[in-house]
Amino acid sequence: MNIREAGVEDFERIWAIFHPIVAAGDTYAYPRDTTREQALDIWLRAPRKTYVCEEGGQVLGTYYIKTNQQGPGAHVCNCGYMVSPAARGRGLASAMCVHSQGIARELGYRAMQFNFVAATNEGAVRLWNKLGFATVGRLPRAFHHPTEGYVDALVMYKWLGAV
Repeated sequence: MNIREAGVEDFERIWAIFHPIVAAGDTYAYPRDTTREQALDIWLRAPRKTYVCEEGGQVLGTYYIKTNQQGPGAHVCNCGYMVSPAARGRGLASAMCVHSQGIARELGYRAMQFNFVAATNEGAVRLWNKLGFATVGRLPRAFHHPTEGYVDALVMYKWLGAV
């Protein structure tokens, strides 16, 4: 498994992961009908950096890292991770999260925050907890899940320490 910085030339392979995850509507707060062009902005153009996780030339996962807030909050980053359904259960999300924390430190961030984790995304919540993230906020019924209805969204945070 190799994690490397992504470029626009990787977008079609990222889109193949992004589109079905977003269309399902059960983990990300993006419109389920997000277009290719919107996805390109969300995942590649707006973030500070984007990475792909590949094996044998096949992109199996991806993540972005960006500044969560400007000004006095600019030392906190935010990341989003996606793993191809075919590659789940192989430790890719864990590997990407660990990798992203190293990149965050290199970029000068001191903390990482996940702003809107659907409480029903139990696998992600369990993984983020295992990797040292604490749930610091619970937004009651803030996420409209397509089958579960209105569920809580979690704010998760980890202090990365001095740079």
